Amino acid sequence: MKTPRLLVSDGQGNIFDLPNYRMAGRSARNTIEIDTNELIELPEGSQLFYLPGRKAVGYHYKTRRKTVIDDHFAVAAYIPPSYTHFLMGAYEMTPEAPRLPLHSYTAVGWLNDKFYVPAMHIDKDVKQLPTSFDADTVETKVNEVIRSFPNNRLIAHHGRVCAIEYGCPNAKNFFLNRWEAPIAVASACNANCVGCISFQPKASVSSPQQRLDFIPTVEEIVELAVPHLETAERAIISFGQGCEGEPLLQGALIEKAICEIRKQTARGILHINTNGSKPDVIERLFDAGLDSIRVSTNSAQEELYHRYYKPNNYRFEDIVTSLMAARTSGKFASINYFVFPGITDSEKESDALLNLIDKTQVHLIQWRNFNIDPEWYLNDVCYDYHSNPIGVRVLMNKIRDHFPHVQFGYLNKCSDDIERIVSYA
Repeated sequence: MKTPRLLVSDGQGNIFDLPNYRMAGRSARNTIEIDTNELIELPEGSQLFYLPGRKAVGYHYKTRRKTVIDDHFAVAAYIPPSYTHFLMGAYEMTPEAPRLPLHSYTAVGWLNDKFYVPAMHIDKDVKQLPTSFDADTVETKVNEVIRSFPNNRLIAHHGRVCAIEYGCPNAKNFFLNRWEAPIAVASACNANCVGCISFQPKASVSSPQQRLDFIPTVEEIVELAVPHLETAERAIISFGQGCEGEPLLQGALIEKAICEIRKQTARGILHINTNGSKPDVIERLFDAGLDSIRVSTNSAQEELYHRYYKPNNYRFEDIVTSLMAARTSGKFASINYFVFPGITDSEKESDALLNLIDKTQVHLIQWRNFNIDPEWYLNDVCYDYHSNPIGVRVLMNKIRDHFPHVQFGYLNKCSDDIERIVSYA
């Protein structure tokens, strides 16, 4: 396969290819050539961005020299959930370049009337793909359910705010009575993540979501959860959403809600997305009936973790303990691993990740594209970090070789999937 052409933008909404230049990729601070074996067609539901204040960079087809295109902006792609990228879009910064919004920025090129990206389809589940939703149907269902539960603030929040305003896939799926449904409970957080999607200082970028401004009651949670668990296909209820802080800060509330839910139904999976900061709370939730935990991290290295999360009153070791508690309790454990090419696949990070898996024996790694301006992450978190990259695909293969029981994915798992994965392990 020939390397696709470089895509550029004039900054006026027009994107086009340059026939004399090949696309390039970005690994941390380095511009590198594309391995065509890692290219796939741009997935349906993707979006293209031009990168303001960032000059396009490509390789000349004849001379093979890296070239900065001074009069055109760089272009990158956002690829939808279930696809993991191997390289970011290449660019050269200008002094006036603004901070980019909280998206991931995948390298993208053009060949034979098709767009291509260096990525893989890591999870075949369709429950968060943009193509799985019809906007009119979602809005109709939201209005119907809110009318049926007029006094439930949580249902109203996940309907009008999450499903309609934010376009949250899990919220949409709740109103469509299928798959995974969200339950937000926390208005505060015990971390200060650099790229937090629900709270950013005014001088920074805009938050794509705003934090929940109330604490739901047990009754509101149960009123949402039980009907969904009893009737939805591949039903999951997940505490811990993008529109809230850290759910473990409301551990007592979640514990009471889980106990009440399990009094009424044994069906479906009760899951939590968390930073894993409170192992004692996690253990109580497991005892109450929590089935599954997903702990998010940007790194398996303590120093990089602390620089990004800026935790209050907990340490990296606490998230390790929480993951170990899941396995001790016979529960399902996964990590939500933010993929930043050049850092995630560095030699030091690779070794640290292998050690983390060996210690915790997690069942699943969710390979999530990191939604952050690359320069922001490199300058504020990885400013003195140096370690040779081995490639994201090579890292994945290395993990498969060392830990064949560990599954790869992008999304939380229903009971059938969990049973299959656990039996394999």
